[in-house]
Amino acid sequence: MCLAEIRGYDCDSVIPFSKRQSETMASPQEQILAWMSDPVISRIALFVVLAIALITAIRIIQGVAVRAVSDSGSRYRIRKLVGFGGYVGAALILAAVLGQQFAQLTVIVGVAGAGIAFALQEVISSAAGWIAILFGRFYKVGDRVKLGGIKGDVIDIGVLRTTLMELGDWVSGDNYNGRIVRVANSFVFKEPVFNYSGDFPFLWDEIAVPIRFGSDWKAAKAIVLEVVTEEVKDFTDASREQWKEVVSKYFIENARIDPFVTLKFDDNWITLTARYLVPYKFRRGTVDNISETLLERFSETPSIQLASATFEVTAMPEVALRMADKPGA
Repeated sequence: MCLAEIRGYDCDSVIPFSKRQSETMASPQEQILAWMSDPVISRIALFVVLAIALITAIRIIQGVAVRAVSDSGSRYRIRKLVGFGGYVGAALILAAVLGQQFAQLTVIVGVAGAGIAFALQEVISSAAGWIAILFGRFYKVGDRVKLGGIKGDVIDIGVLRTTLMELGDWVSGDNYNGRIVRVANSFVFKEPVFNYSGDFPFLWDEIAVPIRFGSDWKAAKAIVLEVVTEEVKDFTDASREQWKEVVSKYFIENARIDPFVTLKFDDNWITLTARYLVPYKFRRGTVDNISETLLERFSETPSIQLASATFEVTAMPEVALRMADKPGA
């Protein structure tokens, strides 16, 4: 007697559980076909295939651009443009694949938009800053800027952050110190953006030369003007046309482009100050060349002596000391 008879069933009419399971269980091929026939799965698979094809095309285009374009700035812009086009293409593919589900997705995102905006307000602000940087001409890759209190050269502009190769800090002058700094793009809305190489990639620089009273200051002034003019003459010619464009574009006075020297004296010495234009990347080297040439020229001119804040003792006067005769000595 089987267990089915005890419970009132006919043993011949009862199908064992293992047999029912084997009959209801589909084969692996049937399971794969059923899985692939699911519209959601098929759309996801289609999106993955198209995304892989899009990524491959982007990499090929970027590789061709790197080999074909010699200018580093143009290569960088092409890579960024192609990458941005890839993001747009991926979004279009996603919208096309999802179809009606895309409309439902937008409704869900719209409902959750307020919470997302509050939680990601810094991210949204940085993304808005990226758009402002691209279309507002705050700066571009290769510019020397001071952003968020950090001075450096722009080496990358991302959607959320701008990457700078930092200048200065513990290093004197406009030299790299080796640190790479990433600054949020939202800083363009919060703090001033100092651009040293925007529409006018030149800076006015000065060098002060102190000379002693009694020196031939007229000859010294002529030497300083001659040396500075000779050193920066190529920069002066190059900057003149660009300055005209700046004056025509902005409401600004027509400043003096040619080098000149001013004189000032106080209780200590006479100071000759030379003012000149120099490209922002050649400032330190230009000061070094001018200083070296001036020292050579002054050493050849005995009537000109440089002043210094240190004390100099030229001669020790002779002092005769005589001890007074002491009583009883």
